[in-house]
Amino acid sequence: MMERTLDRGAFIRLTGSLGAGLGFALYLPGRASQQEPTASSGLAPNAWVRVAPDETITVFVNKSEMGQGVATGLPTIVADAGGSTSVRDGWMTLRTAGATARAMLVAAAAKQWSVHPSACTTRSSLVYYTPSNRSATYGSLAQAAATLPVPAAVPLKTPDRFTLIGKHRPRPDIPLKVNGTAQYGIDVRVPNMLYAAIARSPVFGGRVKTFDARKSKAVAGVLHVVEISNGVAVVAKNTWSAFQGKLALQIVWDDGPNANVSTASLFREAEQLARTHAGEHVAVTRGNPDRHAGTVLEATYRGPFLAHATMEPQNATADVRADRCEVWAPTQVQTRAQAAAVKVTGLPPEKCIIHTTFLGGGFGRRLEADYVEEAVEVSKAVKAPVKVMWTREDDVQHDFYRPMAVNVVRGVIEDGALTTLTHQKVSQSWIRRWAPPFFKNGWDSLSLAETIDAPYAVPNSRVSFIDHEHGIPIGSWRSPDASWNAFVTESFIDELAHAARRDPLDFRLSLLKHNPRAAAALKLAAAKAGWGRKQHTSPKGWPLRTGPAATAQWSPTCPWRAARRRCIAWSQSSTWVPS
Repeated sequence: MMERTLDRGAFIRLTGSLGAGLGFALYLPGRASQQEPTASSGLAPNAWVRVAPDETITVFVNKSEMGQGVATGLPTIVADAGGSTSVRDGWMTLRTAGATARAMLVAAAAKQWSVHPSACTTRSSLVYYTPSNRSATYGSLAQAAATLPVPAAVPLKTPDRFTLIGKHRPRPDIPLKVNGTAQYGIDVRVPNMLYAAIARSPVFGGRVKTFDARKSKAVAGVLHVVEISNGVAVVAKNTWSAFQGKLALQIVWDDGPNANVSTASLFREAEQLARTHAGEHVAVTRGNPDRHAGTVLEATYRGPFLAHATMEPQNATADVRADRCEVWAPTQVQTRAQAAAVKVTGLPPEKCIIHTTFLGGGFGRRLEADYVEEAVEVSKAVKAPVKVMWTREDDVQHDFYRPMAVNVVRGVIEDGALTTLTHQKVSQSWIRRWAPPFFKNGWDSLSLAETIDAPYAVPNSRVSFIDHEHGIPIGSWRSPDASWNAFVTESFIDELAHAARRDPLDFRLSLLKHNPRAAAALKLAAAKAGWGRKQHTSPKGWPLRTGPAATAQWSPTCPWRAARRRCIAWSQSSTWVPS
């Protein structure tokens, strides 16, 4: 993570109430400055909590608000200590931050009263001396607490003492979103701002060969047409003129190496890799996964590219000047957005300021910074503040998609039990681009999520991965690999249960004897769904090929199999690759 790079002007403050007098702020990790709190201005024992003499308590949250409620959830953790993964990731950090601030306030009060800290307690932003019920506000103790050493370790509340966590709290962002005053990236307005639309290559990796801007410049309101690294930008006085000017552009594209790439060709490549085991790396192996005794089932699953299609299309506003760059963007990762601005402008990081707006959905798409880089490029070229707006078509056609995948699974049933299971996955690894150190030995744990850590215990098993690099941009997509891999695993477990002529629930539970938590969850789900009632009883007489080379087949007489068949067919028909 980049540190000491953003000045205090990068903070985006949201006001609201949480508990007794608790304000909070969403912020970008900033550099130390002359405005850092001192003993005279209050208590700041860590990067997360500030207690001021005016009784204001500020909780800094380094997560973007995109509907998941971090503006309430994370301050709640601090106040009580005292997905998205934001809450899970911040759980211990923020609990410790709140507990540290509380311990220092208690220590300050105990010192003033000449009593032992163990005799003091806290509630409602007050420190109490229990024997006499004497009290002092956090604000009145803040300066004294700031002079004390920060404790290395502090006790945390046990869950039975939580007063806020797990309870409903009003979300301060909801009124803003309901009354229309919440500012998303698409709502940003700065003085003298222009609007830009960008024509991008219809083929990934394509580049501009030549373009004719005469018809674009003839559109009322169009001011500039400039080539940037990602295409041609039409800059206008308003969004409509920019969009119309883009449509009027005449561009000849160099399609590049992906000119003939299609969904069909990519799946053919992936299946060829699977058949030949080219570049295959084994992640997990147990027992003898090459057993063939019993009934053998094999199946191939095709997972399509999926676009994020966030409610708010991608956008960013940039103002590049000779000595400074400011960006307003609905970003999930401010450090990547800042790095993009640094790359384009050549300015030092501390001169590139990122203002985070509300996000109209993210799902992993706004972990990328391509839309920020475009806005900075255009602003630099026309020497004015510019908002780059994407159309819905732009958003779907130029996404960082959930990776396409081909999963080949094979299972062996002996005497009604699953004795062997192999799972081979062919897909591009997005973690190799995002975090190369985590791509080790030819595979990464995210690409194989819900395969290497599937809950089922099988005596003989193997999980392997083939990294299929194909030039189509991929990215995080709400558990990009786990959701797909789990679908494959569970679908195939159903096929295996059918081959074993066993109830799917019963079959799964037989594989969860060493995982009581997963078994309990499954039993609860089955009870809630009414599993076992007549309408859930599997009909008899389903066609099944048996023998050592048997292959799983769809059965048109099985209702739930037919339903899944329709689902798979829909997924495949919706698969799309620009070409």
